[in-house]
Amino acid sequence: MTSTASPSTPSTTKKGQGGRAALSGWLGSTLEYYDFSIYASAAALVFPTVFFPSADPAIAIIASLATYGVGYVARPLGAFVLGHFGDRHGRKKLLVFAMLLMGISTFLVGCLPSYSQVGMLAPALLVVLRLVQGFAVSGELGGATTMIAEHADKNKRGLLMSFALQGTQFGSILAQASFIPLSHFLSHDDLIAWGWRIPFFLSAIVVVVALVIRSKLDETPVFTDKAAAKTTMPIVQLFRTSGGPLFRAIVMGMANVIGTTVVVFGTTFATQEAYGVKMDADVYLWIPVIANIAAIILIPVFGMLSDKIGRRPFLIFGPLVGGLVAVPYLFVVEAHNIGLTIVLAILSFGIMYQMFNATYASFFQEMFPTETRVTGFALSQNIALFITGLMPSLFAIIAPPSSGNVPLTIGLVTCVLCVASSAAAFFSKETANSDIA
Repeated sequence: MTSTASPSTPSTTKKGQGGRAALSGWLGSTLEYYDFSIYASAAALVFPTVFFPSADPAIAIIASLATYGVGYVARPLGAFVLGHFGDRHGRKKLLVFAMLLMGISTFLVGCLPSYSQVGMLAPALLVVLRLVQGFAVSGELGGATTMIAEHADKNKRGLLMSFALQGTQFGSILAQASFIPLSHFLSHDDLIAWGWRIPFFLSAIVVVVALVIRSKLDETPVFTDKAAAKTTMPIVQLFRTSGGPLFRAIVMGMANVIGTTVVVFGTTFATQEAYGVKMDADVYLWIPVIANIAAIILIPVFGMLSDKIGRRPFLIFGPLVGGLVAVPYLFVVEAHNIGLTIVLAILSFGIMYQMFNATYASFFQEMFPTETRVTGFALSQNIALFITGLMPSLFAIIAPPSSGNVPLTIGLVTCVLCVASSAAAFFSKETANSDIA
């Protein structure tokens, strides 16, 4: 059942905490998704050579993209553990722990030796650190958006919570952009030898700034008021009282396949020699950057509008159209049409997907009660991301370079998942401007 708050209002939050929580969420999401996204770029551009050398380029691509997907394998486990931690011990403690864990694991990726130096130990260590990354990132957005939701005025909740999602796109821009000068100014040999490590080292800077801001945040009043009343495991209570919303939220999360199709698989499809498109890496890397710039501009706009007209219209319409546009997008990539590739990437990922991305966090947070809010959000988000995160490696298997029908096959799978996402939103209850308790 969907939670609704009681008419009584718990103790009020201090003035300015909503804005500070939004800033903390923005910075934290920027860092976490920068860390998580640079792995995607590296997996597509350099990891097939650095960690998975093979006589067959197709095998190296599959292995490299599989390690990208491994990060999503740990996310459901991380959602369970960190969601429980956030619901039982507080949102603030969760946010600090998740950020430290992500920052350390990302820095260590940059320190790893290559396959040529230590053999199979190199990809094994890479997989371990990717698992830690996935575990850490599973708690970040759930904790950050819960903190904002419980501090924010209900009439501005959609707008303020959208900044955490804006941070995810800004982090993705930084991740993509960090490889552009490297791939342009460094030789291929230098990029493979040491240049790829630089983006992984840079994450240490943002960790310090974000931790300072988070140290000044108060725990949310609604959590503090109810902390003493918790008597059951959050996961048990979640399935007992909110099983339906949890299932619908997971299905709605299938819209994330748009990002994995356009950004992750799209990079591999466009730049890896095995597929034959042969688009220059420093050219293609600008495409998701441009799409993400459009996303950064539109996310707060969609968030603000969701406070006025509701969340459901964006969650229904955005994934549906975004998924449909992914089909011609892959065809124009195959045709090496850079102009149309940019236009369709902006339309599919930069506009339509962002309708979902800007509003799903507030919608999901409003679906669950305080006692299980972090767990409910984290599980639904990360189970969905686990499924869609494995899509790039699945795409490489079901539509290998030799198949000759890559755009059609991948496009159809993307469309089916997006239709399911829209249907789940259609059959859900509107939550905008509701009280949370």
